[in-house]
Amino acid sequence: MRSHNPDNISLPAFSKKGWGFAKQFISALWLSLLFLPFGGLKAAFLFFIIFSVLLIVLKLLSPYKKIFAEGFRTFGNKIYCSLFIARYPTLLTRSALLLLIVILPFFAGDYFIDIAILAGIYIILALGLNVVVGFTGLLNLGFVAFYAIGAYAYALMNTKFGIGFWTALPFSIGLTTVTGFLLAIPALRLKGDYLAIVTLGFGEIVRLVLNNWDSVTRGPNGISGISPPAVLSVSLGKLSHYYYFVMFFVLLSIFVTQRVYSSRIGRAWVAIREDEIASSVMGINTTMYKLYAFAFGAFWAGLAGAIFAGKMQFVSPESFTFMESVLILCMVILGGLGSIMGVVFGALILVLLPEVLREIQLYRMLALGIGLVLLMVFRPQGLLGGKSVSPGD
Repeated sequence: MRSHNPDNISLPAFSKKGWGFAKQFISALWLSLLFLPFGGLKAAFLFFIIFSVLLIVLKLLSPYKKIFAEGFRTFGNKIYCSLFIARYPTLLTRSALLLLIVILPFFAGDYFIDIAILAGIYIILALGLNVVVGFTGLLNLGFVAFYAIGAYAYALMNTKFGIGFWTALPFSIGLTTVTGFLLAIPALRLKGDYLAIVTLGFGEIVRLVLNNWDSVTRGPNGISGISPPAVLSVSLGKLSHYYYFVMFFVLLSIFVTQRVYSSRIGRAWVAIREDEIASSVMGINTTMYKLYAFAFGAFWAGLAGAIFAGKMQFVSPESFTFMESVLILCMVILGGLGSIMGVVFGALILVLLPEVLREIQLYRMLALGIGLVLLMVFRPQGLLGGKSVSPGD
């Protein structure tokens, strides 16, 4: 027998709507509490009011989201189809980006060029970690160890034996690649959180060795006097010259990573990430392909480490802490696991955003933390990630 509802109110719908407003209230309260230590009680209360009103307005307009989205899509398609780039979108987009990379040093100051070089180094690192975490699905929390090994390998060969960058580079990359392969042999017996703990321990072991082996690494004092790379007897010590040097390796890493992703090895990595048992049944040697992933990811970390040492002309253990591994992992997650262009975009955001917010230094990490939390809540697949990722994503 049905219960009579005299007011003709749908109780489940009402409860759902009420819970939606409650979530908006809790979100505004949480954000205002985060803001409380920086602005005081009055500013936090004002922030709570503004954010609550904004969330409620967005909630009330949510039923019309499809209408707005369809209108913007139709308007954008009309403009897009009326332009010449509708016929050649990919070619012109890549050409425009390449042109921007080439002309950037001509109108940017040394400070911005220096930030661009740092962003390029982090892009190479993030692409390497994306191979392990994004393509293969293996959580690595000690990736900075390979970065440190590559940097110290070049620093030691250059300062102790006088070996130049190009001669030392194969040895630095080879050492990190072999180290990644050897680490993976015992580590891949574990999965999930246990694998993450092993890689975390490896990263801390490398940092402590660099910090305490004074006779070789000079301990906390670091290694100084590292020579920058030279091309045709021309030193790349100038920022604009080093910028083009780094951008060359960035473009090379993107190209090679895309090609490997599209190859048989890349498809095997993705299959292992999606379902390791099914991959093994289909004849994929999962252990060997995991070793390949660790070694290939370490390859790019070694390259980035050598470039970093040549740029800074100084290395110390403080540059290779656990927080560096976390930062690189955040770049991969922010852009989208497995998405190459997403990882590039995530690295650019996490390098450039703190510099943009330098004027409000007390709040920039707060803004970054809030942004990451909101991203994980509303778009956990990342900015450019998705269920199926193509090589050019």
